Amino acid sequence: MTHALIADDEPHLAQHLQQQLARLWPELEIVAVASNGIEAAARIADLEPELAFLDIRMPGMSGLEVAQGIEGRTRAVFVTAYDEYAVQAFEHAALDYLLKPLRTERLQRTIERVRSALEKPPQEDAALAQALRRLMGQPAGERLPQLPWLRYLRAGKGGMVHNIAVSEVLFFQADDKYTVVRTAGDEYLIRTPIAELAARLDPDEFWQVHRGTIVNLAHLAGTRRDEASRLFLRMRGHAVELPVSRAYVPLFGAM
Repeated sequence: MTHALIADDEPHLAQHLQQQLARLWPELEIVAVASNGIEAAARIADLEPELAFLDIRMPGMSGLEVAQGIEGRTRAVFVTAYDEYAVQAFEHAALDYLLKPLRTERLQRTIERVRSALEKPPQEDAALAQALRRLMGQPAGERLPQLPWLRYLRAGKGGMVHNIAVSEVLFFQADDKYTVVRTAGDEYLIRTPIAELAARLDPDEFWQVHRGTIVNLAHLAGTRRDEASRLFLRMRGHAVELPVSRAYVPLFGAM
């Protein structure tokens, strides 16, 4: 039996999807229904269902952010109100998505595609990583003017405001309400969210490797896989390895 999770902050829509899935795919077991992104991420990590139907816009974390953090085998199917920019990104990457309001014919096609995919061995999908980076760096439905790439940061510490060259940063990591800026010699806190930083950093130099982590490739010392084939990064001047979410593993395929 295939197991799935539904995540949507609108209970009646989540219930409608669950009813439609029960009718069109009776062998599918819904193991959890989450009402926000934080709950969805926690339940996916605990239950590791084969599928997660993720609403893109949810409180706490978006469906895109949840997908960024998936470490196990779970395959994401995105659910969204019609948004031309997001739909183009999904179609370009050949990702599974559903439009609100749900239509039976569209859901049936998605089910057929997903069932076919689940019959094959799980693959690390480079298209997913590229689409997530594109959508997280450019809010759906809002084409923002391109600003110059960020070169310096200002961060307060010890009663001083420090001017930090972005080229010296090993990585950025989300930490509650702040973002940790880690250099080889020190650590600083800023209030700029990871998603906002991702849109301002040169993508040829900085890669997002987790929903809460962006690394500077210039300081990448090496990679390591553990016995479960999970990927970790080693940064020069930092002793602790950084985990890479499954969605971003293909970025390091040539390394």
